[in-house]
Amino acid sequence: MKLLTVGTWRELAATLESLDGWAFRGEKSSQWDLLTSLSRRLKLYAPDDASWRLREERAIRIFRRKAHNYIPDQQAQADDLRLLAIMQHHGAPTRLLDFTKSPFVATFFALENATSEAALFALDTPRLWNAAPMFDANLTRELIDPRRPGNFDRYFAPNTTPVLWFGEPAEMDRRLIAQSGLFVVPGVLHLPLDEVLKHYDPSGDLLMKIVLQPGIREEAMRALYRMNITYATLFPDLDGMAKSLAYELEVAWRT
Repeated sequence: MKLLTVGTWRELAATLESLDGWAFRGEKSSQWDLLTSLSRRLKLYAPDDASWRLREERAIRIFRRKAHNYIPDQQAQADDLRLLAIMQHHGAPTRLLDFTKSPFVATFFALENATSEAALFALDTPRLWNAAPMFDANLTRELIDPRRPGNFDRYFAPNTTPVLWFGEPAEMDRRLIAQSGLFVVPGVLHLPLDEVLKHYDPSGDLLMKIVLQPGIREEAMRALYRMNITYATLFPDLDGMAKSLAYELEVAWRT
C-alpha cells in the first residue's frame, strides 16, 4: 500500500486531482485497518474464525426472516447484495465496505469527527475493473459479481477465497445516491483490504493511504461546507439534517 502524508487542503486537492476514477474511503483514525464492520465484530467477540461462515449465514437468515415486516419491496430479499446494503444502511455488521466515487465525500467522513491524524484510502478501481487474482485468472470482477444469483454463496459466503468485488446494488437507496457510494465486497473476513489486494498485485500499488494531519481539518471542513458536503446532503433525511448541526456549532456565523 502506498503511503502519503498531507498537511494542507491545497496539497490534498492536488493529490486527489491525480486519482481520477478511483474510489475512496475516509477513516477518522489513521491507525485503523480497512476491515469490514463484520470483521471487526467477529474478531472482537468470536475470535475462532472457523465459525465465522455459520455466524454470518445466521445473521443474514435472521434478517431475511424478520425484515419483511419493515421492507415494502419484498424483491429486495432475493437480491443478496441489495439485502446486505439494507442491513448495512440500518446498522447491521456486514462484509460490505462503504466507498465513494467522490474523494471529497470521503474526506468529509475522514475529518468530520477526527481529533487526531485521519486517513483517506484510495482504491485503483480502473485497474481492478478487469483484473483477477494471480492464483486464478478466471475470477474476474464480472464472474464473481454478487448481484448474480448464487454468486454470493459461491465466492463470498465460504470465506475462503481472497477476491474482492466493487460496485453498486442493482437498485440504490437515496443515501447511497447522495454519497456517490459503492461497496467493496471481500471474499475473506480475516484480512484487511490491503492484504486481499496483494493477491491481485503484490506491489501494493492498487491502494493508497493518504494520512491527513490534524492541522488540515479546519480549512478542509470549510471548503467542504462551501461544496455543500454536509451530513444534511449526504444523509437526505431528518437524521442527516440534525447531525449536520454539529458543524454549525463550530463556526460563528453572522446569520
